[in-house]
Amino acid sequence: MYPALSAEQVRFIGAQKIFFVGTATADSRINVSPKGMDCLRILDASRLAWLNVTGSGNETAAHVQQVPRMTVMFCAFDGSPLILRVYRQARAIHHNDPECTDAYARFTPIAGARQVFELAIDLVQTSCGQAVPTYTYRGDRQQQRIWAEKLGTDGIRNYWREANQRSIDGIPTGIVDKNL
Repeated sequence: MYPALSAEQVRFIGAQKIFFVGTATADSRINVSPKGMDCLRILDASRLAWLNVTGSGNETAAHVQQVPRMTVMFCAFDGSPLILRVYRQARAIHHNDPECTDAYARFTPIAGARQVFELAIDLVQTSCGQAVPTYTYRGDRQQQRIWAEKLGTDGIRNYWREANQRSIDGIPTGIVDKNL
């Protein structure tokens, strides 16, 4: 266990093509979401940020508003085995927030981006990962990008109104109030 990311851990994270985000409120279902694309940035040894794109749910945003704890996990699927988790407090930065411009400027624009999450790290934990199978990365899927580009900005906002306003447990996500 470590209080912050080391340079070696930052390099490991940078080499990963997928990571997993876990959140929950005190009485909600636990949500674990895989994330891909070029949507993660290490801000410093104690902070990281990731760009959240529109999907079928918006659990992370709902959970973080009520209980801001988050776990982000990285797992080696090739090379030496390793699992790395970072823990602590997260916050969502929405399109209407004052720091939105700076937060989004860290990323290459992705159609359908709906929030940036920042995680203030207070614990880094590594484990062996020796039982994790190996996989070969073949490339990013393009379906989300194509779908979001086809919908356009207005279509994405309508989708947020229809499908992203509440978590599966009925918790408000704030997507409409904070982004439109």
